[in-house]
Amino acid sequence: MRVTSPARLFDDPPGEAALARLRRSGFAEPERAARELRLVAVQAQIGPAQQPSLGALVASLAQLPDAAGALVRLERFAREDGGLTLRRLLERGPRSSEALAWALGGSPFLAEQVIRHPEWADWLTRPRVLAGTPSARAIVAEARRLVAGRGPGAARDALRLLRRREVLRIAVRDLLRLTPVGGTLAALSALADGLVEAALEVAASELGEAPSRRAPLTPGFAVLALGKLGGGELNFSSDVDLVYVHRDAGPGASSDARAQALGRQLTAVLADTTEEGHVYRVDLRLRPEGRAGSISHSLTAAAEYYRWRGATWERLALLKARPVAGDRAVARELLQRARPFVWGQPFGPDAVEEVLRHKRESDRRLAARQLQARHVKLGRGGIREIELVAQVLQVRAGGSLRGPRARGTLAALEALQKKGALAAAQQRRLARAYVFLRDVENKLQMAHDTQTHVLPDDEHGVALLAARLRYRSGRVAAASRLTRDLARHTEAVHGIFELVLGRLVRTRSAP
Repeated sequence: MRVTSPARLFDDPPGEAALARLRRSGFAEPERAARELRLVAVQAQIGPAQQPSLGALVASLAQLPDAAGALVRLERFAREDGGLTLRRLLERGPRSSEALAWALGGSPFLAEQVIRHPEWADWLTRPRVLAGTPSARAIVAEARRLVAGRGPGAARDALRLLRRREVLRIAVRDLLRLTPVGGTLAALSALADGLVEAALEVAASELGEAPSRRAPLTPGFAVLALGKLGGGELNFSSDVDLVYVHRDAGPGASSDARAQALGRQLTAVLADTTEEGHVYRVDLRLRPEGRAGSISHSLTAAAEYYRWRGATWERLALLKARPVAGDRAVARELLQRARPFVWGQPFGPDAVEEVLRHKRESDRRLAARQLQARHVKLGRGGIREIELVAQVLQVRAGGSLRGPRARGTLAALEALQKKGALAAAQQRRLARAYVFLRDVENKLQMAHDTQTHVLPDDEHGVALLAARLRYRSGRVAAASRLTRDLARHTEAVHGIFELVLGRLVRTRSAP
């Protein structure tokens, strides 16, 4: 929006020129937009000297997915602290305005964070904050600083608030395209790594265990990540798939009772919900014996389970397993003991057929709900099909070739192509589709911080999603382009999925 005479945007009543400018900029109800803008100016006590900067901020808001809603949220933001933060931000220049605009207009969830915490907007719009994201180690250090001296409830809330603040940073960097999709997934994973470790420290403290700088805080007890977190590919509102394991009785052991207590306490620190939300939902179903098993398993019990009772899907799940907290030597020992289960057995047509059977059962459930074309994770040609191609080829090739043993999906596809297990054209198509689908998934989840993988079923919702994805060609055209791109990628993925896995089933003589 060109703001040649910013003062006129604040006239009461607004002139025709101001209304026309607001209409051309994308505000479908310019009178309402002008009214909200005047409220912002009053709430924040915006004078003539600051009106050009506010006009520029409104111009940025006009380009966002929900311009009218963003302006309403700007008024709430200004009202929260009497406009003190907004006036300060208007003095920082265009980059601050753009970051604030995306925080308010990128999604309702992000807007709620800066409205509830205006100081986060001040923090977020500083260049050093937008320049990068912290490592897992830095997150642990920050968490320790925030929980120091606090009681159990306050310490848990400090972790919840730290997660929300950092998700705000990661999301705005993603919306501003300051980082590629892979960078966003890595940043979300590093945040979760750090928070799981910090949560284990809080859990141990609540059980009366004092920290030690010379040894693991929880000697003999370890936490492994699987799934998206294990692969370093976490999304915005994902469960964390965790497995707890402890050393058998003996020197350096963690007693079974202590390990079960630590597992329960850690799960509660992460997953319990208060008015500040939760840290992460925890999924423990990937542990040995699933829901029926103990919350923590000894090394011997876990290794024996995988040796004698491990299922095909558990072989694939362990491809992504890695230590994230506690006594990492224990976690590494379990992975070493599980190597024969994952890599030492044939993965022939029967195993591939089992994978296909489970996938087709999932397809039937989605079809019954009419979601196959809209579910970017489990639907036809979705994220799961890319992951299954990579995982099945990994366990077939990885026993003799170490290269394909990468945890992340993109890294696995590249390694498989280099080793000749996947055609170069197939690898490129799968990689492009994976990046696209994960970007769509992220934009879906950052809207309300909900674990959704389903495209909206209305044109307005698809248009908002397309705008978050930076489709520029008008609301209806952008929604149409997004739908076409999605169909193009998913058709390519499904074709490769059926070709590669179907060929493996038909090759009955394969090892």
